[in-house]
Amino acid sequence: MRIAVDTMGGDYAPKAIIKGCVEASRMANGRFELVLVGDQKTIETELSYLPVTRANKIGIVHASEKIEFYDSPTTALRKKKDNSISVAIRLHKQGEVDAVVSAGHTGAMLAASLFGLGRIPGVSRPAIGSFMPTTNGVSLLIDAGTNVDCKPHQLLTFGIMGSIFIERYLGIKKPRIGLLNIGEEANKGNEIALQTHELFKLNKRVNFIGNIEGRDILRGAADVIVCDGFVGNIVLKFGESFNSVFSSTLKKSVGKRPLAMLGAFLLRSSFRRVKRVFDWEEYGGVPLLGVQGVSIICHGKSSPKAIRNAIFEAEKVVLEKVNHYIGSEIHLLKGVEVEE
Repeated sequence: MRIAVDTMGGDYAPKAIIKGCVEASRMANGRFELVLVGDQKTIETELSYLPVTRANKIGIVHASEKIEFYDSPTTALRKKKDNSISVAIRLHKQGEVDAVVSAGHTGAMLAASLFGLGRIPGVSRPAIGSFMPTTNGVSLLIDAGTNVDCKPHQLLTFGIMGSIFIERYLGIKKPRIGLLNIGEEANKGNEIALQTHELFKLNKRVNFIGNIEGRDILRGAADVIVCDGFVGNIVLKFGESFNSVFSSTLKKSVGKRPLAMLGAFLLRSSFRRVKRVFDWEEYGGVPLLGVQGVSIICHGKSSPKAIRNAIFEAEKVVLEKVNHYIGSEIHLLKGVEVEE
């Protein structure tokens, strides 16, 4: 297996990206080869500072350009044809790599994946799934920001794709699918929510448990949480703030009081475990489901740890043949409009 990594994208690129690649390669013990895409001279320089040996299966593919965070995705892809994201996606399209990982411009990664790899037949719109920590483990929030306005059949497709991903990736049998809404009752929500609820009820191949509310997300009421990208991105960004708020509030509460400081010291391992649960870096990147390839999108502030985990996520998505199962299940949809 070969996995391409965009080394030029991200706030801490290329140093953090390349370090994460070396860590993943060392831990993989030769299971896969990494193809680092970006400016060759820069990559070689960064690698020279790291403990790279012959055992590390790492190759380099040169890309002379990179997409900046302020670039317009479509304009940049058109004018900067040799950018690291496009080159990585092109390698995937040509079958030279099995997956792509990038912490670069999210819009550009979405556009390049969609137009470069194409959609799985029957998928109207690909969607980003994002892991959400719960009291029982993790759930998948889908869509997390790709599609702001959605039709009922698209939300149904999101649920099906998310269910297959969670089942194959985490081994959860018959994942519970919940539709994020303003109430649990079937008659709650706007017209889109009502129609989506009905479509899920009619599809007996998925484990639809009905509507769930925002308070149910962290409780682990559902394994897959379905919503449009507008709502999903708000929920995602809210969740990302938890760790920093928790840490700052804890420090203010403890202050310089001796007894409070002693208590915090004794509970430090518990606090670390809580922070780890809500640490997005533990889950690496988020998969773009619905494209004919494996496209893992990472946070712009990804550290080596996040990149390392994203690479292992890409490996598992390939091994578990997630796209094959999504294609097979979408093909079975009957009586549901699946095209634009």
